[in-house]
Amino acid sequence: MAIADSVPGVSGGTIAFLLGFYDKFIGAFNNILSGNKEQRINAAKFLLKLGAGWIIGFIVCVLILSSIFQSNIYQISSLFLGLIIFAIPVIIMAEKECLKGKYANLIFTIIGIVIVCLITYYNPVSGEGSSINLTQPSIELALYVFVAAIITISAMVLPGISGSTLLLAMGLYLPLLNAVKEVIHLDSSYLLMLCIFALGLIVGIFSVIKIVKHCLDAYRSQTIYLILGLMIGSIYSIIMGATTLEVPQPAMSLSTFHILFFILGGLVLVALEFMKKKMTDDRFV
Repeated sequence: MAIADSVPGVSGGTIAFLLGFYDKFIGAFNNILSGNKEQRINAAKFLLKLGAGWIIGFIVCVLILSSIFQSNIYQISSLFLGLIIFAIPVIIMAEKECLKGKYANLIFTIIGIVIVCLITYYNPVSGEGSSINLTQPSIELALYVFVAAIITISAMVLPGISGSTLLLAMGLYLPLLNAVKEVIHLDSSYLLMLCIFALGLIVGIFSVIKIVKHCLDAYRSQTIYLILGLMIGSIYSIIMGATTLEVPQPAMSLSTFHILFFILGGLVLVALEFMKKKMTDDRFV
């Protein structure tokens, strides 16, 4: 999830959905807010493990993988394309009971595709936002960073909508990545703005979770059709991902598409599905 959230065009929520723990992910946050004591304890354990993995993955991405993203964006984009395209039929099969016979809800799939494509199409390249200086705090900047964090985490919770892409649109993607790097290297001048951003993330995720949980419980068919649309739309986001680099590159084309990495993405999905099935089977042994 952290690797996906670090790459513009890909959503960590998509990865949670692909791996089959999206409902548990949403439910855990909901239980923290309104569950009984046992539910809150179990939810906290789950979120602590997930959060620890996310933080480690994100730090690795910032310190090590960010340069690889820049120099191998087409290979990485091809891999994520494979992961998502192969996942769509898997999700349809897993949710066939709530999808079958309710084809009028395909309108939600179209809406999902349009939402992601519009967000991607109207997104400026990242270099245009690099002038924001997070070492010079002000009330206006703090408010902007706080609101941006709420919007970003709300998007990351939804499969298909990339929080990184929205940060690019708001001119904060590169400044925040740079701030994280500097704080890791013990530069405290960025710490205040990062704390404000973290506070916005917390407020945002608990604000949107109730809505998502209600939609999954009360309108599951419409929500799954919408999520499928968001994922299909993210294919366009990934194709355009190279245009959002610090030094923008052309969008992926047939000549820059890497079939081997595309197949590797599919194989990664197969391996993850096998692991998920094995863990599920072991639970009932």
